[in-house]
Amino acid sequence: MNLCIKRCNRITGEFSVGGDKSITHRCLILGAIADGETKIYNFSHAEDCFSTLKCLKSMGIEIYVGKECVSIKGKGVSGLKEPEDVLNCGNSGTTMRLLTGLLAGQEFYSVLTGDDSLRRRPMKRVIAPLRMMGAEIRSRKNSLAPLSITGKKLKAIEYKLPVASAQVKSALMLAGLYADSETIIEEPIFTRDHTERLFDFFNIKFIKKENKIIVYPAKNFPGRVVQIPNDISSAAFFIVLGILVAEKIVIKETGVNQLRCGIIEVLKENGADITLTDIKQSFNEPIADIIVKKSEPSPFTISGSLVPRLIDEIPILVVLATQLKGRSVIRNAEELRVKETDRIKAICNELNKLGADIEEIDDGLIINGPAKLKGAVCESYNDHRIAMALAIAGLIAEGETVIKNADCINISFPEFINILSEVCGEEYIQRKY
Repeated sequence: MNLCIKRCNRITGEFSVGGDKSITHRCLILGAIADGETKIYNFSHAEDCFSTLKCLKSMGIEIYVGKECVSIKGKGVSGLKEPEDVLNCGNSGTTMRLLTGLLAGQEFYSVLTGDDSLRRRPMKRVIAPLRMMGAEIRSRKNSLAPLSITGKKLKAIEYKLPVASAQVKSALMLAGLYADSETIIEEPIFTRDHTERLFDFFNIKFIKKENKIIVYPAKNFPGRVVQIPNDISSAAFFIVLGILVAEKIVIKETGVNQLRCGIIEVLKENGADITLTDIKQSFNEPIADIIVKKSEPSPFTISGSLVPRLIDEIPILVVLATQLKGRSVIRNAEELRVKETDRIKAICNELNKLGADIEEIDDGLIINGPAKLKGAVCESYNDHRIAMALAIAGLIAEGETVIKNADCINISFPEFINILSEVCGEEYIQRKY
């Protein structure tokens, strides 16, 4: 499916963007190894989350997807069964990395694979420390999937992550539940802490001391009822669109975890008109309504410890930077080169097709603005965040922008096109098959 976008000069409205993908993955996994039923409300319907769900079902977990919630019949920490077939993680790096940690400590054999994109993404960061714990994991050359895992009792280690990664941290926390004593994980930079918050919510024993996490061997814990916040990474596309053309939009009940809100921090510090209201807790996560009005923020610089707090939002921030008066700089974001595609190269190439002035550097981008964008035919690279960022760019470009292979948007945000049509008008957003 190609997505055809025309310029839209004004938007308004109130809407929700759907459940947080990162939290949904983790709730599914913990619900599967809890004792008894876990109910998940506001479950993310991203394809990535259904990849995790299907893998868990293949290991004997009963999961029912209803209109209002997803119900998981947890089998306890030792209740997973050997799958009869290869576990397909689809496009989801989160599924593969977290399940690698979980499966390393099981008493059975399993194989994890994924689509063409996922089989090109490096898994060494998660394989190396798990092997230190005694896990038997085999892979293709350069630590690429498929991954073959012979589960066994793991030994505890103390491990400092060489690169900040919430996925690797979470994989090791899950593996630590199956170790022979306390597993200690040290982060160089704080990353999103959804796994820690969920461990606490499910009453799983662990201790967090500054940048160290101590995970204790698993004991049984009961299932819970979870209300998942709406996804800040999905909201980011509309936050940027709101800054560019909104009279006023309200993005309802969105997760505002401090370690995920780098985008709001950067934009507010540089003059964007963004307000958080009705701040409250949704289980262990803070949520708020995000009010955005058209404004003219200053150019920004993103680097260092800020990068992990907005890594997924960088493509859409680059779109915004093309419209700001001056030079914006993004550094220390080399992690973007090993996502679903090389996002640094992809967003640079495609926005420059539209008339942007962007320079690609080894670990980021230099964006000179403002640029007058003009419609063009763009590649999505089958990367959901690139496709959505280009859709927002198309709404501020003259003429028509065509984004090829835009079906990939369903990987993380299947509601995106419908919401875009609602706030802009269907005449600006057309699917062509």
